Amino acid sequence: MRERRVVVIESEHAVNEPHAHHRFQRLLASCYARPAIPMGIVYPCDTLSLHGALEAAALGLIDPVLFGPADRIRDVASELDRSLDGITIHPSSTAVAAAMDAGAAAKAGEVRALMKGDMHTAEMMRVFLSPRAHMRIGKRMSHAFAIDAPGYAHPLIVSDGALNVRPGLEEKRAICQNAIDLAMAIGIQHPRVAILAAVETVHAAMPATVEAAALAKMAGRGQIIGATVDGPLALDAAISPSAAHAKHLPPAVAGRANVLIAPDLEAGNLLAKELVLLADGIAAGIVLGGAVPIAVTSRSDGAAARVASAALAVLLTTEAVPTLPHSLSA
Repeated sequence: MRERRVVVIESEHAVNEPHAHHRFQRLLASCYARPAIPMGIVYPCDTLSLHGALEAAALGLIDPVLFGPADRIRDVASELDRSLDGITIHPSSTAVAAAMDAGAAAKAGEVRALMKGDMHTAEMMRVFLSPRAHMRIGKRMSHAFAIDAPGYAHPLIVSDGALNVRPGLEEKRAICQNAIDLAMAIGIQHPRVAILAAVETVHAAMPATVEAAALAKMAGRGQIIGATVDGPLALDAAISPSAAHAKHLPPAVAGRANVLIAPDLEAGNLLAKELVLLADGIAAGIVLGGAVPIAVTSRSDGAAARVASAALAVLLTTEAVPTLPHSLSA
């Protein structure tokens, strides 16, 4: 196993400050007993995406394989004053071609995970969701943000904020199960899942409440496993103990949820970005349910989010140690 060096990640979130984002640090620590994985970086043609990939490599999380125009990637590395010695570049002339080539490498087993670079999520996922990409394995694919929000007492997963635009009940069931599987992979031993809506009561005129109640019942009947699921819950009732108490809600999930299932993509995306921009959070993004994990962050995200996303991919693709010394359950 390669020796890992400590890297100070400069970002607007000040993760270099001691204990500023302890869950982020624990996420990295939980990867250190695992081997680096070969990860395809799709079109890393700006400083943010290439820097994030190189930092993940420096931390020993990944062995990056770069897909994109070689000259342009080397120019970006020069801007960063970083060496690409020993790193493979697969020349691809456009972002779409880079995604196609990276998908082919994943199919061939040359890489075990993928990471989005300087391209739109919809553009990249259109390639990966096409039949020729062989990314679908019979499960519904969904996106989840794993968020370290220092002001909240628990780790948070928000889903789906990037892939399923207007999911129906069956899609939400798969989104919920994928998020639970991710929670368990990162050390949340028994996830508490809140199905979000505007209110805690069921109203036929508010479909999100009806579907939330159905999902809670499905969990009770074993159609969703591995977690305690409750809904509908408004956001305050899901994460605020005082709000849950004031609304006389049972405490199994209310007031201490660590998985939040949004009613649609817009709500999930807004919630995740609010936690980053207004609550000093670090949001790792990952697409679940495919042949390989796909790290998907906002194109404006810095190194911390990209490194954390790479760490999620490591935990999802490498053999788990018998006991994680740094559980994220706290």
